[in-house]
Amino acid sequence: MVKAKRCAIFGNTYQPKKCEAVQKLFDALDASGIVPLIDRPFFDYLKNEMHVSIPEHELITDDPFEADVAVSMGGDGTFLTTAMRVGEKQIPILGINTGRLGFLADFSLADIPETLDKFLAGKLRTESCNVLQVEAEGKKQGASILGYPFALNEVAVLKRDNSSMISIRVDLGGEYLTTYQADGLVINTPTGSTAYALSVGGPVMLPGSQNIGLVPVAPHGLTVRPLTLPDNLEIKLTIESRSHNFLVAIDGRSESCQDTTQLIIRKAPYQVFVLKRPETSFLHTLRSKLLWGSDARIN
Repeated sequence: MVKAKRCAIFGNTYQPKKCEAVQKLFDALDASGIVPLIDRPFFDYLKNEMHVSIPEHELITDDPFEADVAVSMGGDGTFLTTAMRVGEKQIPILGINTGRLGFLADFSLADIPETLDKFLAGKLRTESCNVLQVEAEGKKQGASILGYPFALNEVAVLKRDNSSMISIRVDLGGEYLTTYQADGLVINTPTGSTAYALSVGGPVMLPGSQNIGLVPVAPHGLTVRPLTLPDNLEIKLTIESRSHNFLVAIDGRSESCQDTTQLIIRKAPYQVFVLKRPETSFLHTLRSKLLWGSDARIN
């Protein structure tokens, strides 16, 4: 007897229109014979806030869970949270976009039944994404950044106050690079090159690129430009601030650190796997969702 596939379901808790998506997903899972597991906060939201009638399924209450696929229902922020929950389990993530852009969450509500059929038939494309790991030196013994020091998109070091810049000394592989005077610095993966890093002038990297981006935020100097680094380099950041603290954000999860804290950033020892449409490519997504190269003068 073939063991039924298991699907872990994650979603955000502030989009009422997701009720329709959830019903479609559960109907499709039932028709495909896939066993659903629901993240407990998402289940409570649907049941208690949205009053959606959901059969009692197995709930995900902590990190130890097993599944063959993870479904993220929401936008790219929800996808990043799902990637955090999946961690190094090597469970492929399928993103159903109920948000706005949906660069990571690639599938729509209308795609759900067909997509699950393709997943069962092994016809979806799997994209391997590198992850960044952050270590903090100078914090309390055993303390970590935000409890989960891994980023699928980016690590951003930012000023906390409204006026003064911060100084960010960067050492690459043990060699001094420069000291940025800026509002911050973004260190991004290829996946994150179309996120925060792009909005502050960083280059787009194609999936599979073995690189890390180093993009300053509002630097005080015309000679400072983004850098693309090989991903085997260790990046060490030493930060100074007039307020003696700074903000570190890991995929949007932020924490205040004292400027006695040094950050070590390197490629994590695992990857995140993302399910994609077999018929589309990154370049197609770049043109269709970011309007890459479009010219408003041309009808």
